[in-house]
Amino acid sequence: MPGRGKYVAGAAVAAVVGGALFWLVTTPQPLAAVALPQHTADLANGERLYHAAGCYSCHKPAPDLKLDDATLPAGGAPLKTPVGTFYPPNLTPDGETGIGTMTDIAFVNAVQRGLSPEGEHLIPAFPYASYAHMKVEDVLDIRAYLASLKPVSSPEMAPDMMLEPLVRRGVGLWKLMALHVTPWQADPAHTASWNRGAYLVNGPGHCAECHTPRDVFMVPKTAQAFMGGAHPGGEGKVPSLHNLVESKRYTDQADVSSALAFGEMGGYKHVSSSGMGEVQGNISQLPQTDIDAIAEYLVSLK
Repeated sequence: MPGRGKYVAGAAVAAVVGGALFWLVTTPQPLAAVALPQHTADLANGERLYHAAGCYSCHKPAPDLKLDDATLPAGGAPLKTPVGTFYPPNLTPDGETGIGTMTDIAFVNAVQRGLSPEGEHLIPAFPYASYAHMKVEDVLDIRAYLASLKPVSSPEMAPDMMLEPLVRRGVGLWKLMALHVTPWQADPAHTASWNRGAYLVNGPGHCAECHTPRDVFMVPKTAQAFMGGAHPGGEGKVPSLHNLVESKRYTDQADVSSALAFGEMGGYKHVSSSGMGEVQGNISQLPQTDIDAIAEYLVSLK
């Protein structure tokens, strides 16, 4: 049947063209090394932002990895998500299994562009869409702090995910909709403390990743920022961060600050429960001025 042959040929051409277009638009867009600023590392700032970013919470050692210091981010602990189970990699400076040989630009591209050293798209279970708004200097400080840690041998484990190569490439489409690389800018209408809180919450703290609803393509609904969203592990909902005082969840800004600093030890069980317990634990390690700044920003969300 001549007509059918033409249909098959046309479909084949369309498939080839569609595949080529898909490959083109999903091509990774890394930063070039020349984009890095001249910067002298600040280890104290790196450690502070390491806690603000909650790096250890995801990169904790695998349960069967016996370490003298279990606080090292050796990676390997399973991270369950709706699309599969991931095993976040080793962040210690081990030369073979960690980031010891990783260049600064490769680290920045991973943290702020979601690209592996091999140039593959990283699954956005890694919250690089928030980290993209950080100051590059802050990212480099985290890199320097990690380099100061004790190296640990902890080989990377492949994720348990269907069609991994195709999904990774498809993340390039998601990035077109969800990865906005405009650096965070201070709002002159607010105090320096409020702006510090806004930066910590929206950048390293990546609070919007869980507390903002997403559409069917898993793109955050920015118009509903911090209004609550689906639990990243598929276990119910994450609450809204709006009207923390007006809703009587807290008495005032100082109460929010105390909850972030002391959590369950201070009687704030609703802050220290589930995954939020680890978040609160990370925040508690920040300077009190940063904790107060986060509280100031949060109570301003209406």
